[in-house]
Amino acid sequence: MYGSFSHDKGFKDSHLQSSFCSVPPSRLCSRLPAKYPAIKALMRPDPHIKWTVTGMVLVQLLACWLARGLAWRWLFFWAYAFGGCVNHSLTLAIHDISHNTAFGTGRAACNRWFAIFANLPIGLPYAASFKKYHVDHHRYLGGDGLDVDVPTRFEGWLFCTPARKLLWLVLQPFFYSLRPLCVHPKAVTRMELCNALVQLAADATIYALWGLKPMVYLLASSLLGLGLHPISGHFVAEHYMFLKGHETYSYYGPLNWITFNVGYHMEHHDFPSIPGCNLPLVRKIAPEYYDHLPQHHSWVKVLWDFVFDDSLGPFARVKRVCKLAENRL
Repeated sequence: MYGSFSHDKGFKDSHLQSSFCSVPPSRLCSRLPAKYPAIKALMRPDPHIKWTVTGMVLVQLLACWLARGLAWRWLFFWAYAFGGCVNHSLTLAIHDISHNTAFGTGRAACNRWFAIFANLPIGLPYAASFKKYHVDHHRYLGGDGLDVDVPTRFEGWLFCTPARKLLWLVLQPFFYSLRPLCVHPKAVTRMELCNALVQLAADATIYALWGLKPMVYLLASSLLGLGLHPISGHFVAEHYMFLKGHETYSYYGPLNWITFNVGYHMEHHDFPSIPGCNLPLVRKIAPEYYDHLPQHHSWVKVLWDFVFDDSLGPFARVKRVCKLAENRL
């Protein structure tokens, strides 16, 4: 499952040992473009993401209109099977846009407002807060008290059996929303207030025009699609320590087609300014840097292993104590 590497059961508690150093810069961001100048040409806006995201938002609005007359059981079925895929994909579009891939670094404000537009079908304000915290994920990967992608000690202690880990996966949207407030609270920004007001206005408009069921459809699409869902395998696949010594993994399977290539995660962390549409070209240009690395072949299998493998769980992450965190304590 993980390339040519065997699954080492001997590292079960190694992730508890923090590294008392700042996170080093990307291993390739300076060397690889010098060897392959074509890499630099990939650091440009995605010309299609604006139209793709606009189409997805319009599709969800159409789905809201159709949901008016659905029986509740079918509403939740379609929220999981269809709306969950679209809304999860929109969160990954927001991830891509947070790296200024829609309009380029010279038009940062346009990227922020377009992310708020992509946020509309999600039902809850998300885009501005994600941008605020995601920069720390790249700057301080695994940083204790800085990278809010890393589960808390409470999560690792409580969700340690198959049944509890399954529940943890179901509740992923809540943990991702609440964890930043506990681990690394930041002041509310003006953009977050704008995000909340725009989202509230959109939700109120949908409710006034079409009633309760469309709003339930949108919220259920987000909560179910970000919970125990095949696409949610990427949450675990990206940085959980399936193999000792490897904390970031790529996935090259077909679900990348609907997730803005978020599976190309090693490539993304090496070159965060390259949009998802160009990440496969990074691997194609420099296969000797990526093909030998452990990789996942199925996000569903990732979820299965996470639940039933005793060596995996919320604690299976590399955690570092970074200099900024030391100064802040």
